[in-house]
Amino acid sequence: MSLVGRWLRRLLLLAVGLLVLWHMWLLGWVVYWGQFNPGMTRFMEIRLGEMRSRMPDVVLRQQWVPYAQISPHLKRALIAAEDAKFVDHEGFDWEGIQKALEKNQKKGRPVAGGSTISQQLAKNLFLSPTKSYFRKAEEAVITLMLENLWSKRRILEVYLNVIEWGNGVFGAEAAARYYYGLSAGRLSAEQAARLAGMVPNPRYYDRNRNAPGLARKTEIILVRMPAAEVP
Repeated sequence: MSLVGRWLRRLLLLAVGLLVLWHMWLLGWVVYWGQFNPGMTRFMEIRLGEMRSRMPDVVLRQQWVPYAQISPHLKRALIAAEDAKFVDHEGFDWEGIQKALEKNQKKGRPVAGGSTISQQLAKNLFLSPTKSYFRKAEEAVITLMLENLWSKRRILEVYLNVIEWGNGVFGAEAAARYYYGLSAGRLSAEQAARLAGMVPNPRYYDRNRNAPGLARKTEIILVRMPAAEVP
């Protein structure tokens, strides 16, 4: 083997080794967070950095609440809005992905993602919002870790506590208090449906709370909520 060939082989082995170490590091955090609640997620770090570039003293609004203290209406609303097959799939909704691809092709640009709650949580915990094939591959690996090591109840509990709900607002408790002055356990069905409708674009709806599109989404989610199966 030539000198160049030997160096290429060494570089390839090094890259594989680093990739294995990276995934072992991810796996360690997934195991740990299966028992202990996450503090700052990667997505929160990114948003906080963006906000502090303009306002150095800003802090995020986020308060962890146990699964049992979150309104059943909000659990149903999020499943109805984001992932109707949540309790049945193993991390991926292949039918939803296919429909999203078809919709994107029809529109000629990305307008739908088809991501499940598990995939969204994987991205929020560890990854950046930038879109790339590598990030999607990493998201898939982490999703499999979550689905195999956590219960559906734990996945939904963490998701409810860490997702973005406005400019610097993260988690159900902070969102409920920010928008309605209530605890997450006291949200009505309509309030929950409205919060669920904000999830795909929370900072926009924070600034445009009376957007007609949000009102329509709220009505659709309310109709779907009774059929949503909650872990």
